[in-house]
Amino acid sequence: MPLQNRVTPLGALVADPARGLVYGNRGCLHDSSGRIRRGYNGKRWIACQLEFRGWRRKHLLQPGRFTELFFLDEATAFAAGHRPCALCRREDYVRFGELWRDLHPGDLGADAIDAQLHAERLTDTRKQRHHMAPLSELPNGAFVLDEDEPWLVLDDELLRWRPGGYTQRMSRRSGQVRVITTRSVLAILPSWRGVVPLL
Repeated sequence: MPLQNRVTPLGALVADPARGLVYGNRGCLHDSSGRIRRGYNGKRWIACQLEFRGWRRKHLLQPGRFTELFFLDEATAFAAGHRPCALCRREDYVRFGELWRDLHPGDLGADAIDAQLHAERLTDTRKQRHHMAPLSELPNGAFVLDEDEPWLVLDDELLRWRPGGYTQRMSRRSGQVRVITTRSVLAILPSWRGVVPLL
């Protein structure tokens, strides 16, 4: 039976056998029996490499340890509110920080980044925060909602997200859409490499 540790672009944790290309965490979210009890624990939401220095746990969701999360790809992790890990993805983290500095002068370092992202990703009621924008102006890698379903922006198309991959395409149209990806990450995406998924 799959664990409830696959993350959607909406930040929700679902049980699905698909594991994805990106690993991460947002603190300990499970109880001693491995059941998910909360959506996050703290402001540090990170996206990691699947493998790093041969570190590997024999069992996932161990009591008192962080909850191992899996994302389909980096665009999904960004939409869910995560940023590159400063340890296992040091080069990506440094690059993210450089791009961040241009957007938020003076707000440097992981704590400042995490505080800003946390404010952008959640409302006061702890629901994912969305905003409206013209679809024609969104960069590759952004996620939008269409009829309550997450879709990835890629060139002239939108790709429908599913835990195991992208299952449907439709042409990018004009007009305003509800954007899932936070405003700061949205501004970083045009300069970010590797966010476009392998199809």
